[in-house]
Amino acid sequence: MPGPQITAIILVGGRVRRLQPLTQTCSPPAMPVGGKFRLIDIPISNCLHHHIRTIWLLTRFASESLRRHIFHTYRMDAFSGGFVL
Repeated sequence: MPGPQITAIILVGGRVRRLQPLTQTCSPPAMPVGGKFRLIDIPISNCLHHHIRTIWLLTRFASESLRRHIFHTYRMDAFSGGFVL
């Protein structure tokens, strides 16, 4: 018996003035942390570990770098029916 369908909505945020030199070209969640990971990988990883496969990201600033990272990192298989958008 399948469990309930849960959708996660992650509010990514906008321009952060405290990180101004680092976030001129990319959104804060797309900033690298610990080498190859990005800040956005933490909440997405939490969702995936709790079997939440439908994830929406809502962003307001410089979303292209974040979209590129999500597209190349998180590919769901055709059988799970999940997505990160």
